[in-house]
Amino acid sequence: MVGTDEEIEHRIAALFREDSRRVLATLVRVLGDFDLAEEAMQEAFASALEVWRAEGIPGNPVAWLIGTGRFKGIDILRRRARLNDLQPELKRRADEIEESNLEFAERDIQDDRLRLIFTCCHPAIDPSVQVPLTLREVCGLSTGEIARAFLVSPSAMAQRIVRGKAKIRLARIPYAIPSREDLPSRLDAVLSVVYLIFNEGYCASEGDRLTRRELSEEAIRLARLLLELMPDAEVMGLLALMLLHESRRAARTTADGDIVLLEDQDRSLWDRDLIAEGHGLVERALASGRFGVYSLQAAISAVHARAASASETDWNRIVALYSALLAIHDSSVVELNRAVAVAMRDGPVAGLTLVDAILERGELMDYHLAHAARGELLRRADRPREAREAFERALALARLDPERRLLRLRIGELEVAIDAGRKES
Repeated sequence: MVGTDEEIEHRIAALFREDSRRVLATLVRVLGDFDLAEEAMQEAFASALEVWRAEGIPGNPVAWLIGTGRFKGIDILRRRARLNDLQPELKRRADEIEESNLEFAERDIQDDRLRLIFTCCHPAIDPSVQVPLTLREVCGLSTGEIARAFLVSPSAMAQRIVRGKAKIRLARIPYAIPSREDLPSRLDAVLSVVYLIFNEGYCASEGDRLTRRELSEEAIRLARLLLELMPDAEVMGLLALMLLHESRRAARTTADGDIVLLEDQDRSLWDRDLIAEGHGLVERALASGRFGVYSLQAAISAVHARAASASETDWNRIVALYSALLAIHDSSVVELNRAVAVAMRDGPVAGLTLVDAILERGELMDYHLAHAARGELLRRADRPREAREAFERALALARLDPERRLLRLRIGELEVAIDAGRKES
């Protein structure tokens, strides 16, 4: 396809945004090294800008980038070998790669990301490193985004990721989907990765967009592949959870990109096909009796999906499900979500008591959603000054522009209410 220079630049930018991690995953398998694959991929994209201007965009640009990246990797290894005659291993590796088959079926390329996830989640790699490494190398999340998800500093997270890559290289961990016998030992970490990919797509950690659709869709695709490999109840639960969340995408923002809270969403915009599929998977997972955290979270989402309006939500059922979830997964975030559900069932004061107890422990003091939840409960309890302080604390911690706009809106509304109260007094 021939295009203008501007059209080609836009196309390459879109390919990098949407397909670069797919290209990288295949190059890691072919070249056998994270850093070499990253360098080769960057050179392939740079080469595309020059070649495609002269020859046009190829029919299968992803395959072109992978093939070009493979040859770039060989060139890089040979340059290094010439610079250091003491490393004949580099030349041997280059020769082996050159002799390998260049033809990649579309299915092979799709599965390479799943292979790389299983590689990063190998039992030989420290569990605290597995998920961050995969999010960085397979999904392209920034070190800062991953650090915020794990509530650690970016420098500490960067060190974890470097250690993980070194372990794969030194231990010669293969880039392959493990045998069925080995799948269970890696499944928890793999599910964590897929869920965190979805979360970043469903509610981005920073930037000017609430969602990153390409990440949500990729997480759902990976979960479907996992379900084919292993029809485990928790795989069903995770896929159900993501489908039920994804069903609300069209109703979650205004045309201007502002957040629409769950209770205010137009439920006629919810995707009923995704909801039906999600419900079916939840029922299968719960019926198995082997369900866990993802299935219970999916069951909570299913309760929301069943309600024709916010006022018809079965909060008794949701509180009970959160209690069951806490019993098997002691998490402050789950505890916070349960507190909000209690507030919706029993009133804001009941929820505030629970939220304040969580914050007093100090675990969620830097979690903006905890302060936002507290602010909302204070607002509903008619304590506007305290609510404003809580929302201001949340605003100081939030990094996502749509969330910051919503928090500013709440603060502005409260200031109006406080001024009105002064005038009345």
